[in-house]
Amino acid sequence: MIHIQDKADCCGCNACGDVCPKHAITFRTDPEGFWYPEVDPGKCIECGLCEKVCPVLNVKELKKNDLAEPVCYAAEHRNLEVIFDSTSGGVFSAMAEILYRSGGYVGGAVFNEDFSVSHYISADKGDLPQLRSSKYLQSSLEGFYARVGALVKAGEQVLVCGTPCQMAALRAFLGKDYDNLLIADFICRGINSPKVWQKYLKSFEERYGSPVVYAKAKSKEYGWRNLTQKVILADGRHLYETLDQSNFTKGYLRTNVYCRPSCYDCKFKGFPRIADITLADFWGIERVNRSMEKNLGTSLVLLNSQKGVRFFERFKARLHCFPVTFDSILAGNPALTRPLDPPSVDRAQFFRDLDAMSFTQLADKYINTPPSGTKYRLKMFLKRCYQVADTLLRPSTATIKTLRHSKLRDIFRGDYLLAGRYTAVDVAKSATLDVHGTFWFGARRIKGSKLESRLLLEDGATLATEGPVKLFYGADIEVFRGARLVLKGGIAANTGFTVVCGDSIEIGKDVQIGRGVTIRDNHGGHYLNRAGFKDTRPIVIGDKVWLCEGCTIMPGVKVGEGAIVGAHAFVTTNVPAHAMVSGNPAVVVDEDILWKY
Repeated sequence: MIHIQDKADCCGCNACGDVCPKHAITFRTDPEGFWYPEVDPGKCIECGLCEKVCPVLNVKELKKNDLAEPVCYAAEHRNLEVIFDSTSGGVFSAMAEILYRSGGYVGGAVFNEDFSVSHYISADKGDLPQLRSSKYLQSSLEGFYARVGALVKAGEQVLVCGTPCQMAALRAFLGKDYDNLLIADFICRGINSPKVWQKYLKSFEERYGSPVVYAKAKSKEYGWRNLTQKVILADGRHLYETLDQSNFTKGYLRTNVYCRPSCYDCKFKGFPRIADITLADFWGIERVNRSMEKNLGTSLVLLNSQKGVRFFERFKARLHCFPVTFDSILAGNPALTRPLDPPSVDRAQFFRDLDAMSFTQLADKYINTPPSGTKYRLKMFLKRCYQVADTLLRPSTATIKTLRHSKLRDIFRGDYLLAGRYTAVDVAKSATLDVHGTFWFGARRIKGSKLESRLLLEDGATLATEGPVKLFYGADIEVFRGARLVLKGGIAANTGFTVVCGDSIEIGKDVQIGRGVTIRDNHGGHYLNRAGFKDTRPIVIGDKVWLCEGCTIMPGVKVGEGAIVGAHAFVTTNVPAHAMVSGNPAVVVDEDILWKY
């Protein structure tokens, strides 16, 4: 009879429940959100099967393979759309495609409707988008082992992927290897509490007033390295939280507090690997092969068995790949050989507070607490002094312009206009220049260039920034009398950017702007004899929009979030969110577009 005395001795694999012939084992969730087996003594017949399939109890017998050292590859899928939708380089999708094509079955973790995670297996290739990508919380495998066992015994080709402990449990459950079964795992740092995850998702509704209907970890839209959590709300908004913004990701990586207790003494690290193939992020790929570093994710593939090597040859043609040495992969993957460090905060108090606090409050207490102490304060002070000195020790004309429009205290705070040397800045006395975050105006990429940038704010005009903005040389920004221009931060514009603002222009967060782009909300006082014609009409550019080279945005246009305006497009009507428009006049040429910031 399985009996858990120390929670660190249970990885929550669910195998004991599947193997019990009397269904005497159920799983109860503890206050931390993890499940543990409970045996009904009235049903138990003391057969011992639950102990035989426990991967923790049998790790010594399970930890074996027929290759002394893995054969290693760096790889990425040849289909860029697959890479975009994958956690790393899309190798799991390449494996699954081969199984589906041969009529086989593929199993892995999927989100349920309530964003809990379960293991699921099917022969329907339409399920692949649900199966790909990591979920970063514990999945339930109740019933999964029995389903896989039935399929392999019936002679079906089967591919399954899960955590190392889950796949070790599958080995134990089956009792022997099957030629028609390929087992894949991944380099696992530690598995998170479903309860913490649900609390984090709930925080979006608390902050934005709309529930989450879609969630994806490590979205590629801000680059693979940013570890971006993407959610879509019921009201249609797309939200992105990068590593520095996501309290869930920061808590996972910085505190280690909400991983399962067994993760701190994981028995499935090191070698030999139990799975046929191990997948992972290839951190450090830029040092091995710069051509594969697109900040979209590269997979590390470890072939741990002869079966894994043979299967790799079947799907290798779907990949861009090359072999790497075993020694080269170790430095970038400490979780391959080392268990998770103990929590850096009080775990018991954390989970008590989880029930009493919102996730934002919890994060403020445990995750976002800044370092303290004299050494840290001195370090931050010196860093700010360096930034100030770097700003002021520029060519004298640039320094004078910066100081003319920014107070020294604003420069220390990082909220200032950094005017380039070859800039003309004309701000009327009654105008408002409200800068939050560094506003770098007239930045140069080519040394020695004297291409001028011009900024004009007439009487009563307002230019407000709400985060860092960088406009390269050749910019011409004119905000006329009483008009308002808002730049929400994270904005970068290439050379020759023109803004003509006579009423109101708002450019959202993280907008990228190509060469020679023009945004104008007015017709320069030239009226047409048409009913309803207005000389000025407000423009709103949504968050994370890409305005490509030479495009023009005309008065009254609203560009939805995530949209792409193609090169030289002339936009006179609204652009839907996540659409691509092109032409003169611009029309929608594609929808549901994702692009990397």
